Amino acid sequence: MSNKHITIFHGPQHPGITGNMSVELDLIGETIQKATTHVGYLHRGFEKLVERRTVIQAFTIVCRICVPEPDPNEANFAMAVEELAGLEVTPRAEYIRVMVLELSRLAAQFLWMAGQSGSIGLYAVGQWAIADRDLILDLFEELTGARVYHMYIYPGGVRRDLPEGFLGRVSTLLNYMKKRLKEYDDVFINNASFKNRAIGVGVISQEEAIANGYVGQVLRACGVEADVRKDAPYLVYESLDFKVPTQTAGDVYARALVRRAEMDQSVHILEQVVKMMPEGEVMIKMPTHRKFKLPKDDTWVKVESARGEFAYYMAGDGSEKIRRMQVRGPSLVHAYTLLESLLVGAELSDVALIMNSLGICPPEIER
Repeated sequence: MSNKHITIFHGPQHPGITGNMSVELDLIGETIQKATTHVGYLHRGFEKLVERRTVIQAFTIVCRICVPEPDPNEANFAMAVEELAGLEVTPRAEYIRVMVLELSRLAAQFLWMAGQSGSIGLYAVGQWAIADRDLILDLFEELTGARVYHMYIYPGGVRRDLPEGFLGRVSTLLNYMKKRLKEYDDVFINNASFKNRAIGVGVISQEEAIANGYVGQVLRACGVEADVRKDAPYLVYESLDFKVPTQTAGDVYARALVRRAEMDQSVHILEQVVKMMPEGEVMIKMPTHRKFKLPKDDTWVKVESARGEFAYYMAGDGSEKIRRMQVRGPSLVHAYTLLESLLVGAELSDVALIMNSLGICPPEIER
């Protein structure tokens, strides 16, 4: 019976599966012989949808490229439009953008924590993580009017200023997070069951990570100190103090340690942003939306998302529409090149654990 060859689909209903995708597994016993990624066809063709709309209409589309973390898409889109159009946003708008991006990063890491703990049966941790993520979504709802798709980082700045007392509520949340995250260390990160399941599983070498263009925690867990916020600073990150956590083992546990350390760094960045927030306007004067045109030029902008380097190529042709847009995120190489190779030889019980450690967002593949 152990030598019987079977084919099964893993996901999308598993708590460790990132989104609506599944993986087709060829097994002998419980050992994987071949893995084939199937993205779920939930959101498709974002790039062409953008090219068929005006600049302002296209703005509402891009946040759906990664549902759990929409804000880096908004930032990339806005920064690309601003660079092409020669627009310079105000210092206050830049600080607010950083605040939104770091809150978004924290929310995304809590979602990772929920999925990763659920993939090994630690469901209480998953419930904690979703509840704590909701505290961040409460702030987003107050700031933007929405919990998930914010459509807030807008070409020219941000859509509206901070509500009265908002920075104080952010500080209250940060004080709570600093205490709360230590409990995750005790119950999840330092849990013997998690260590036994994660150490030595899904190992990636530094040479492989660099050669294949892997990014984010996958790269940093191999000992490479790579982070767009440091390597090619944007907004006001150059004025902020933070570290780029790394590990060297290159396995599932190393990637978890990197993510957990990054949560502390996000809290540290947000504390600085709250203290340093300048006064001033949050939106520059923009052309009438129907007359907004991009010059005949192109640009390439990138940010550091919660899952790694996230970049946009954008080209204009002098009309009110974007001639060409291309999105380059972590998911394509992580879900195909990496996941399919890592799963060969692995056990069935490790599929969700490995997959969730890679930071895959299926709609980003179908862009």
